[in-house]
Amino acid sequence: MIYDVIIIGGGSAGLMAGVAASANGARVLLLDKGDKLGRKLGISGGGRCNVTNNKEMDELIRHIPGNGRFLYSAFSHFNNQDIIAFFENLGIRLKEEDNGRMFPVSDKAKTVVDTLIRQVRSQGVTIRTNCSVDRVLYEDGRTTGVRLQNGETLHGKSVIVASGGKSVPHTGSTGDGYAWAEAAGHTITELFPTEVPLTSAEPFIKSRELQGLSLRNAALTVWNAKGKKLITHQGDMIFTHFGISGPISLRCSQFVVKELRKSQKGSVGLTIDLFPDQSTEEVYEHTLALAAAEPKRAIKNVLKGAVSERLIPLLLRNAGLDENLTHANLPKQEWMELSKLLKAFLILINGTLSIEEAFVTGGGVNLKEIDPRTMESKLTEGLFFCGEVLDIHGYTGGYNITAAFATGYTAGKHAAMRAGEAAV
Repeated sequence: MIYDVIIIGGGSAGLMAGVAASANGARVLLLDKGDKLGRKLGISGGGRCNVTNNKEMDELIRHIPGNGRFLYSAFSHFNNQDIIAFFENLGIRLKEEDNGRMFPVSDKAKTVVDTLIRQVRSQGVTIRTNCSVDRVLYEDGRTTGVRLQNGETLHGKSVIVASGGKSVPHTGSTGDGYAWAEAAGHTITELFPTEVPLTSAEPFIKSRELQGLSLRNAALTVWNAKGKKLITHQGDMIFTHFGISGPISLRCSQFVVKELRKSQKGSVGLTIDLFPDQSTEEVYEHTLALAAAEPKRAIKNVLKGAVSERLIPLLLRNAGLDENLTHANLPKQEWMELSKLLKAFLILINGTLSIEEAFVTGGGVNLKEIDPRTMESKLTEGLFFCGEVLDIHGYTGGYNITAAFATGYTAGKHAAMRAGEAAV
């Protein structure tokens, strides 16, 4: 049997490609090397499945700093509003949470995964699990199908590679698609971890004195080797035994990785602003007023009303202040130094956890070689790519899954159309 469309990978992008291809009249075969589909989708959003983000289009693109502008064409076919409508039409009620994140009312990713798989099956897609692809087959500049690792050959007029990146490999994303792309003449941009915790060799990290400490509504800034600000993100973070993690740390990670490569310095400076809505002078006056209000109390106790208690000894030490000083004996220069530290506490970051421990893979199939209107290869007819195998990466918060659904839908629709042309 010759299929119209063969999809490799049953994650977010592959499943949505199956929906779109079959809806456009194609005979579709979906292959996945694992024993079940949608594994990464099933653990997304902390197991609640953040299906998309409800931000306006330009904001949505801005939150996909890794080549988000490439997605304008795909979003013209299937955008975040279409994703919301798609799931609600399938009976999954959604709710909006902070920063536009959309979740199922059930708070269960299984609801989303099961419904999506059920829809794919109902549209006549043939699904084969535990089915590892060895290679994509090419002949005379176009795809002809795939060969499985067991030696079986499957014929298809169009092939969609939706095999994912290299992050979270236990879900099946082990980078298989890069070799198939290279075999068709594609280049793979350098792969790197993004949305990944950051590592540091600072003494206060190694001593674990801050391990487990969470900061709320802090601002984290990445600086380049010349002292220029690269990016600032405001929100929550946490100190770990190896460095820092939490939402704003993850969002800064891709800028850290790129600056480490560029500068070759071995570390990148990040500063933590504990009072992002106040100036240094305002912090100085505010903390001084706290000391003045309780003139007989030691400053280490006074500051508990403004700063996390576990941070106080380190901050006072770095500012050159005795923690037992009272208001009457406070040296103004050192107090200003403390205020500066509260606004820009420096931490040197020397790397990240591995790409396998990242939430998202940076880099991938070079977008210059992909038609943004169709997701088809510019080098090989009938070959399509979608999802994380492409050089597209966004922040956590529903942005990567939106890119996966949009590119999957676009690839599926146009792969079906290409197969139709091949039949004529």
